[in-house]
Amino acid sequence: MTLTRRNAIGLLAGSLPALVPAKAAGADPFTGTRDSLKQYQVPDWFRDAKFGIWAHWGPQSAPEAGDWYARNMYIQGSEQYKYHVATYGHPTKFGFKDVIPTWKGDQFDPEHLIQLYKKAGAKYFVSMGVHHDNFDLWNSSNTRWNAVNMGPKKDIVGMFRQAALREGLKFGVSEHLWVSYKWFAVSHGSDKTGPLAGVPYDGVDPKNADLYHEAAAAQFANRELEWGPEGIPDSWRRQWFLRIKDLVDQYQPDLLYTDGALPFEEYGLRLVAHHYNESAKRHGGKVEAVYTSKRREDCEVGTCVLDVERGVVDQIWPNPWQTDTCVGDWHYKRNVQYKTAKTVIDMLADIVSRNGNLLLNFPLPNSGELDREERQILSEITDWMAVNSEGIYGTRPWTVFGEGPGARVKREASFNENGRKDLTAEDVRFTSKGNTLYAFVMGWPQGEAVVRSVSARVHGVELLGHGGKLQWSQDSGGLRVQMPSEKPCEHAIGLKIAL
Repeated sequence: MTLTRRNAIGLLAGSLPALVPAKAAGADPFTGTRDSLKQYQVPDWFRDAKFGIWAHWGPQSAPEAGDWYARNMYIQGSEQYKYHVATYGHPTKFGFKDVIPTWKGDQFDPEHLIQLYKKAGAKYFVSMGVHHDNFDLWNSSNTRWNAVNMGPKKDIVGMFRQAALREGLKFGVSEHLWVSYKWFAVSHGSDKTGPLAGVPYDGVDPKNADLYHEAAAAQFANRELEWGPEGIPDSWRRQWFLRIKDLVDQYQPDLLYTDGALPFEEYGLRLVAHHYNESAKRHGGKVEAVYTSKRREDCEVGTCVLDVERGVVDQIWPNPWQTDTCVGDWHYKRNVQYKTAKTVIDMLADIVSRNGNLLLNFPLPNSGELDREERQILSEITDWMAVNSEGIYGTRPWTVFGEGPGARVKREASFNENGRKDLTAEDVRFTSKGNTLYAFVMGWPQGEAVVRSVSARVHGVELLGHGGKLQWSQDSGGLRVQMPSEKPCEHAIGLKIAL
């Protein structure tokens, strides 16, 4: 889709409201302005849920060679470029458009996957809607490059939604589309050295401009990726709006995730208002929808939920927030080193103690079926949740989030998880429900667990998963609890403390 400059200016100046009508008196709760969206409040279901699972799966999963494949295959010298040339041929001849048909999903069973995720304790599930590769995973009304037309020829978003709702999970979608105009510009480049130096990659073919973007996008081909809207034309901003609005209208997600800040100001604000207004229509005037942004300023007052990629914030945040992370690479990569179940459970307890939710990605391979290691991680999470979930779901932060040597994290919230070590029995994380305090001791104590932050009078102590009585005492050093001879679970143990 292309627009003249006059039409593009007209959209921003006056035509955009026609795409999503402005608020009429007594009608929709929100208009597409920041002042209006400040009145938004995060729904209780999200605050109570605490744990969601996400599936990064699409045509970039076909090579099983890691994340950002569609971009990096056009960057000479990168690991994925080398893999692509060795496996498929040179990107002047075999481009990403040719990778798409190799994505088969021949073992994709969304009902089985959602049942596993529910059993593991997920209260919401998120399907990728569209990644930076400009390929829609639903029956898209605005592009031929979609999963119903190509690849597995299935409505991936629709199938996941149906399975999630059948199992009683809230359903979300993620969109990574807005920055595609810059991200995919490398497909317009060429090798710098070697026998094909200067020969354009297949992205320059105007027949496929609706996948690789118009020729003007080539201005970004030889730059470092600039993660912002500057230089993206109004024609693409409108295309983004129409496609994500179509995703919202067709699949009515409870949660809409944007990979980055709220995009393109007027367009983005209108889209979020539409997402919330449609939710209000479905729920008797109450907004039950969530929108996430990775820019803190977007979410400081109402508007949305802050999403922190691969990180944990440094304190209890006043508003609900979310960490999104992955057991391995975002898109499936063979022989990758996964997080252990211990690391995942450490993160979950830590995040919830700081007023957050954990959205955990299990990347699917080409087939659409979890691999053996992923199933093992899910199994261990399932076992832990069966014992400890009452200290997770529906809880709120206590006066402090935790204690111990692992409590400190870098102030920069995003991408700080790599420096984190596994928590031990010296580390404790707290959640609460009314007068009940849950203290998760993050390893098995030798003989005695000591919780130093508890100074209020304790009336009783239980160990989740343990049926017998516990010996405990309280002194100036805190609460001391004698451990039974057998652990009730692997990894963190949950003390239920009546205050």
